Amino acid sequence: MKKFIFVLSVAVAGLCSTRSNAQCDTIANICAKHIISSFISDGQQYRALLLNSEETAEFKTTFFGETTYRIAACSGTSDGNLIFNIYDQDRNLLFTNRTQKNAPYWDFKVKSTLETIIEGQLDGNRNPGSGCAVILIGFKQK
Repeated sequence: MKKFIFVLSVAVAGLCSTRSNAQCDTIANICAKHIISSFISDGQQYRALLLNSEETAEFKTTFFGETTYRIAACSGTSDGNLIFNIYDQDRNLLFTNRTQKNAPYWDFKVKSTLETIIEGQLDGNRNPGSGCAVILIGFKQK
């Protein structure tokens, strides 16, 4: 009986993992529409499963000087569900889409190389449930 419960637990865990991974794949594909042809993807998909609007996902990345970037942030099948903030390594706020009506992307140029922290959080007013947060980064080729 214990063996059956263990096997059942492993199967359920695998099914939940596959289901949440498929959800993130769908959201990443929807979010990719914001990385338009003038931008090249950095090849990464920054993902996190957020269980509620109180949780925050954190991603670290480096932006290289004299480069124009686009950050796209998505959760769910419509735009505006994910709040994202960009901080420098000293936690000074560089940008938040909260003041831009949760815009799903932001274009900016970095003058010198910068280590950053990107935080993502579900907007409890628009999406009170759980969801997969996806951040995509593209850059313009010089």
